[in-house]
Amino acid sequence: MIALITGASSGIGMACAEKLAANGYDLLLNARNESALNELKGELEEKYNVRILNIPFDVRDYALAKEGISALPDEWKDIDVLINNAGLVIGVEKEYEVSESDWHTMIQTNIEGLLNMTQLIVPGMISNGKGHIVNIGSIAGDAAYPGGAVYCATKSAVKALTDGLRIDLVDTPLRVTNIKPGMVETNFSVIRFRGDKSSADNVYKGIVPLSGKDVAESVYFAVSSPLHVQIAEILLMPTQQATATIVSRNTLSE
Repeated sequence: MIALITGASSGIGMACAEKLAANGYDLLLNARNESALNELKGELEEKYNVRILNIPFDVRDYALAKEGISALPDEWKDIDVLINNAGLVIGVEKEYEVSESDWHTMIQTNIEGLLNMTQLIVPGMISNGKGHIVNIGSIAGDAAYPGGAVYCATKSAVKALTDGLRIDLVDTPLRVTNIKPGMVETNFSVIRFRGDKSSADNVYKGIVPLSGKDVAESVYFAVSSPLHVQIAEILLMPTQQATATIVSRNTLSE
């Protein structure tokens, strides 16, 4: 079994790589940070008896992505699982204050990157008569919240694209899943606050947030389900979170 994971160099993507490697998947690891991918490759190869091939390119660039996928050796072309994980949020500005650069980056990464990889990988899955596409969405795709309009819009798009793909593939054996995490403590918030670790840490103050590993467990649950079972969506949140904006910050010990 071969799984291709985008945004694999950190956070949820890295956790998915670990989980799938632990369960015998060979891995195609994608991210822009080639040195981080190489480090992850070395760590996983030491721990697990699996094959790993790094394919560093920016998913936002269709030409580069197409070149990278086209150049795959024959033994890596039959991809069983595509995890569209690459994504980000930048800033907490109001919708009319978000810089053009920031909203372009979010839209290009979260939507266009997902579409690029879907168009490059899914036709091969259809030809092979097997495959599972997992899109990493967000609770933010269910309802907008202050300071997150553009990001929420991109994750709403992920939901629509996931649902639409499931409809388009209904007459095939392929399965499509949208994983929608709530508050996950990764480098995500550090990027949102432009490297301000203190502000990022405050997001999770007083709660026990999800980890990348928690999300990876849900991903593996979906892909390891019997082939006649399609997990359409999983919404997972910390116990202290009820919606995107309703959170109890009375510290909960595990």
